[in-house]
Amino acid sequence: MPGGRLTQQERQRIADGLADGLSYAEIARRLDRPTSTISREVGRNGGPGGYRPQQAHRATAQRARRSTPTPPRAGGPSGGAVEEEIIELAVRSGMPRMTARVHVDLALSENGRRTAAELTRRLKVSPASVSVAVNFLVQHGYVRRERDPQRRRDIYVIDDDAWYNSVATSARQTLATIRATMAVAESAGLDTPVGQRSAKAATFLERVITDMMESADRWRFLLE
Repeated sequence: MPGGRLTQQERQRIADGLADGLSYAEIARRLDRPTSTISREVGRNGGPGGYRPQQAHRATAQRARRSTPTPPRAGGPSGGAVEEEIIELAVRSGMPRMTARVHVDLALSENGRRTAAELTRRLKVSPASVSVAVNFLVQHGYVRRERDPQRRRDIYVIDDDAWYNSVATSARQTLATIRATMAVAESAGLDTPVGQRSAKAATFLERVITDMMESADRWRFLLE
């Protein structure tokens, strides 16, 4: 049933679809499920490269046993519900679930600062999981790492420049893709179909990234 829980057979079909290089949308169509169901299932269970259907099925059963319903607050959605909604949106955009949980916890902290030990304790996860998550966030510009020399520990910080830094990091990564695409175009020959197609893609991406960075620079004062 499209609205029910995924069965073990469906999870195996998801794994088979990922192995065949199918998109989430195509897998969802074959299972008669919403695309968001497939992306959420894969995102919370290792991602496209680490999805294991049996492990995913066991993990879902364990989560169902641990979860207990809580009465809604009279004034509207609870803070926890809002956090979960933000996490789900991040997962749908491609961010690993644990990384999204760490990011949201940092973003909603009073001073935007947490140590790895604090994140481990608050999220009730292993230090290794936190380490992987914060490394992703640092690499993509969402947070920065500071060193506490007195206690010899790292502190992870999300500040007013976090969104600007993430845009700038994304732009740098895309520029690397542009250079590689243009190299393909030149290698194939600009008068060939492959060369022309690659050159068009590189030019398009370059214009978009240039506009994006100009816009980020123009509106950066809003973060001050």
